[in-house]
Amino acid sequence: MESKKYSKESEISYCFGAFPTYELLKNKYTHASKIVIHEKLDKSEDIRKILELAKKHRVPILTNGKLIEKLSGKGNVYIMGVFNKYEMKVDNNQNQVLLVSPSDMGNLGTIIRVMLGFNYTNLSIIKPCIDIFDPKVIRASMGSIFSINIELFDSFDDYSKVNNNYKYPFMLQAKTSLNSLEKKSQPHTLIFGNEASGLDQKFLSVGTPLIIKHSDKIDSLNLSMSVGIALYEFSKQRF
Repeated sequence: MESKKYSKESEISYCFGAFPTYELLKNKYTHASKIVIHEKLDKSEDIRKILELAKKHRVPILTNGKLIEKLSGKGNVYIMGVFNKYEMKVDNNQNQVLLVSPSDMGNLGTIIRVMLGFNYTNLSIIKPCIDIFDPKVIRASMGSIFSINIELFDSFDDYSKVNNNYKYPFMLQAKTSLNSLEKKSQPHTLIFGNEASGLDQKFLSVGTPLIIKHSDKIDSLNLSMSVGIALYEFSKQRF
């Protein structure tokens, strides 16, 4: 099998650890090409469930601890999934999150996990951006990436041509506070900018720009924190 460390140009990717591997087999098993286990793997009940799923879906199981250590770069990973990359389309009739040029893999993975926690399963991303299939993104998402749709767009104009959701850009320059907003009933898109630069000023004329107010003891919120707060506020009536 492929024994090289992950590359963006490769047609395959890896998920390391039990939970992401389980999520791969549960939700995207048609794209799974093999499961690799370490000789030191403790076959607990959770691990047995993973191996049973692999057998059910006829996904080959290999034993090769050295390969896992080489590909993961860590000594405490005992199971991994190998899968073929795949294309996705978002559902433009549903609520969405739109990220403009995200650049941090940990943030992206965390956002994907938080989205799934609040039943948002459609993520649009404006390029340029980080590689959504990088194993670091998958690990940070705890495998949640295998349960949501992600679609990349070249520009916000391209996105707007196919999506009619009411749009809420989150910006420090916004006049409307998130906690005072009267939400519209139609499907919406929550828009967030790059971790360093935020959103361009042109987004002040898009939909209803929002600000998440906080104390002056910090200068700003982390991107994944902001997305999590917004998702909670927009979905709290459903829980």
